[in-house]
Amino acid sequence: MPASHHHHDHLDHAHPHHAHPPGTRHPAATAAPSLLRMSAFTRLALVLPVAVLLWAAALAVLWGGA
Repeated sequence: MPASHHHHDHLDHAHPHHAHPPGTRHPAATAAPSLLRMSAFTRLALVLPVAVLLWAAALAVLWGGA
């Protein structure tokens, strides 16, 4: 066995990062909120005001208004 391979048996290895008691099933996975899970309209509604503000700030700087 190569020296870089660490063999351990999961049955007798404690996993402190697990959030469920030993011997029970894993809890169901939950989907985290994501921009990719939103509809195209929702993404546009969130991004459009930011884009408008950035363009307004850039034009104000270019025209000497700021």
